Amino acid sequence: MTEHLKKRLCASVVATLRDEKDRPPEADLLLWNAFQRLSATRTYHPAGPNPIQPSEIAAWCQLHRLPLAPHHVDILLAMDQAWLDHAYAAAKTPPGVKLMAPVSTTPLTAALLDVVLG
Repeated sequence: MTEHLKKRLCASVVATLRDEKDRPPEADLLLWNAFQRLSATRTYHPAGPNPIQPSEIAAWCQLHRLPLAPHHVDILLAMDQAWLDHAYAAAKTPPGVKLMAPVSTTPLTAALLDVVLG
């Protein structure tokens, strides 16, 4: 049941980021609202957003006197990962920019290793 809930909430996060009209079921609103509030306090670094830390979740739960089970924290972290994946996917390739292959097509030989390492 937890995996189903995790998938449903992560799908709702992605759908919301794509401006689709999607709202999680009423049973999921507690975690949905918790994620929205935690995400609003997210910090950023020069390359983009930072992930929500488990310590931030613990502090938020303590502040609001809301006990969350460990599987709820796992779901919140999965939702955050879905949010981060979407945020970084949009920043990876600007339109019109051609990407190079991530893996070299040149085979590694002893001579090439000598040239690189000296």
